Amino acid sequence: MTANYGFRTKLSHLGRRGKHEHGFVNPPLLRGSTVLVPTVAQRKALQAQRGAQVLTYGTGGSETHWALEDMISAIEGGTRCYIVGTGLAAVTVPLLVFLKAGDHMLMPDHVYGPARNFASGMLVKYGVETTYYDPCISGEGLAKLMRPNTTVVYTESPGSHTFEVQDIPAIAAVAHAGGAKVLMDNTWGIHHFQPFKHGVDVSIQAATKYLAGHSDVLIGSITVSNDEIWQELHAGARQLGQYASPDDCWLTLRGIRTMGVRLAAQMDAAMQVAHWLRHRPEVAQVLHPGLPGAPGHDIWRRDFTGACSLFGVEFKPTFTAESTHAFVEALELFGIGASWGGYESLAVPTTGNITRTAGSGQFAGPLVRIHIGLEDVDDLIADMDRALGVMRAFKG
Repeated sequence: MTANYGFRTKLSHLGRRGKHEHGFVNPPLLRGSTVLVPTVAQRKALQAQRGAQVLTYGTGGSETHWALEDMISAIEGGTRCYIVGTGLAAVTVPLLVFLKAGDHMLMPDHVYGPARNFASGMLVKYGVETTYYDPCISGEGLAKLMRPNTTVVYTESPGSHTFEVQDIPAIAAVAHAGGAKVLMDNTWGIHHFQPFKHGVDVSIQAATKYLAGHSDVLIGSITVSNDEIWQELHAGARQLGQYASPDDCWLTLRGIRTMGVRLAAQMDAAMQVAHWLRHRPEVAQVLHPGLPGAPGHDIWRRDFTGACSLFGVEFKPTFTAESTHAFVEALELFGIGASWGGYESLAVPTTGNITRTAGSGQFAGPLVRIHIGLEDVDDLIADMDRALGVMRAFKG
């Protein structure tokens, strides 16, 4: 397909048969474990094609998996993509593949909680040491933390709770100079941030979120910058038995078709709500990198082409964490739940639920994380306005 086509055009046409092919518009859903071949010689030939998109056994994927992998690789600008069963698996698989006993990893202090738990738990048992760094660190500051055995520099920009935006090009330059690979959780930046143009080696997506888009699929993706990294990742993922259900792949592929319009609508709605919240007397600051003057806005404006629908709110210190619980519980259109990127709005108090050890993420007032869905913006703002009244009246 012509590379000059726009984003939404690509989402509509990639990963399926062209208009001159006879058959249904969407690719078929293929389920299976055993793959039959006519001869032993052909079976051996297929098994020898390492990393190729050929049918050998169910865990090697099928046209259903490969169509999704090709779509995500095109969206992120990568070379190849591997689909796994969850967003967390998309984090842990490359860490297991690219780290070994005796290695050192640098991980930002604001990292996704389960990723931190994995680094501080299982990786410790496997002899890997992790240093947590301030996500807003400069290249010079990161260079001081690098060691001869630092093999992975992990990044997440912005952080999914406090939304610090990292200087990925500067971090990547230092990491590569020290011989380390750069892994990035790019879930917030899907489409809006092109990781491989900024020095990332491995991009991680919780495809559960914007790619699937309907809060009914668990799935993850790992996209890489070059074939050498792909070969290592593919071999390791297969050895770990990583596999995603073809049903979930098919649903995610279907979700991607409308992702362009969803992203645009949710970005616009989130910006409207963020601007409204910024001028509320209860609010100390809105942690949305797309807002002028917000933390990380300058780097966001330099490196990103847009923003997603997830952001944070810091309330003034006169309010307690318990009062924000009352605010969230009073909302009628916002569910209380983990995840984001779906069609529905969510609100979750985050104060007291974030682990930090490198001194980052210090706020005077309590925090709430907001995800804006596809509801009418006026309805969401009216709902928040009413719930803020409940928060102001809260006596504890």
